[in-house]
Amino acid sequence: MAEAHLFEGLKVLDVGTWIAAPVAATMLADYGADVIKIEQPGLGDGYRNFAASVGLAGTDANYTWHLDARSRRSLALNLKTEQGMAILQRMVADCDVYVTNQPLSMRRALSLTYEDLAPLNERMVYASLTAYGEEGPERDVEGFDMVAYWARSGLMENVRATGAAPTLALPGMGDHPTGVAMYANIVTALLRREKTGKGSHVHTSLLANGLWSASCVVQSGLAGGDLSDYPARRARAYASVPYETADGRWLVFTMVRTQEALDSLFVIAGIPELLTDERFATPEARAANGELIVEQMAKRLKTRTAEAWMEDFRTAGVPGFVAATIESLQTDEQVRVNDMLLDAPEGMGMDQLVDHPLNQEGLPRKPLSRAPELGEHSREVLAELGLSDAQIDQLAADGVI
Repeated sequence: MAEAHLFEGLKVLDVGTWIAAPVAATMLADYGADVIKIEQPGLGDGYRNFAASVGLAGTDANYTWHLDARSRRSLALNLKTEQGMAILQRMVADCDVYVTNQPLSMRRALSLTYEDLAPLNERMVYASLTAYGEEGPERDVEGFDMVAYWARSGLMENVRATGAAPTLALPGMGDHPTGVAMYANIVTALLRREKTGKGSHVHTSLLANGLWSASCVVQSGLAGGDLSDYPARRARAYASVPYETADGRWLVFTMVRTQEALDSLFVIAGIPELLTDERFATPEARAANGELIVEQMAKRLKTRTAEAWMEDFRTAGVPGFVAATIESLQTDEQVRVNDMLLDAPEGMGMDQLVDHPLNQEGLPRKPLSRAPELGEHSREVLAELGLSDAQIDQLAADGVI
């Protein structure tokens, strides 16, 4: 007999938009949860239109929407109406998890805070995402990952070369790991409910996850470290900075810790004279004169292709790597054999889909299904609540659904 899905029977309300909160519900859906997305009639989640706004040539697929909003049902429900709010409250009373990233000010205006909804269902896990945290002067400020995760956390300021302007993050780069934190919050709360019988309010923010991503550097400041020349010191870290090769690819070295690896690096790069130069005789001397090593290595590594260099570095055991491109990842054997790309079902307009990073050996997952059209399941969901066809027709006529 096949093993049941772990979250089979778990009822999840996705009352959010874009990525970071809703994608946590996607992960729950993969393991069996019934996820219902609540969207505004006529408009829906703005993320539905993101792929088209990017304007990538060669595809008409709504790829980001299917990536993050798959495997759920859509109920188009006007929460600014009395009837719409009454329907949502009925659903809250019967749900297990309520996921939201609505701005806190909007939740207060609509009476959708944890304090408003908890009396309807003491077993409900209320999972809240904000840009900057639940408290403080910025708690009501709306924000996306480009600002709240990337810029506000210090990542944007510190992930750049000396003298270079800060760069932008990739779309969703902070949202997706924050969604994993949301998922962890929810699963922890569900385990707590198993022990206590009670639901709870769990929350995280884009800022908190950005700070966590930058924590190795942030913690050095908290420990009293001097970060005033941190970007310059990184630029002198000859075994960490990226080097361009003849074919326009980039090599990066990390943790070149042994003298043997360092000797091999310099010899293969064609600069063995550095091994006998007193300016580079000790780790301290190499750190002090790192910019000279960077200059020499940059000249040499530009003379051959990335793969030609990597063949020699792999043979010598030097920990070097080629920075991947989006194109190279599509055929990357390591990505493929570890099922990091999934076969996309029909209706998505593409063959493969990036999987989330959760892996549970032996735990069955539901088959993927395409992301829903706006309000595609409104009648179905309302019928499950016990509403008749006539009642549903009237709600549609009144603009509630």
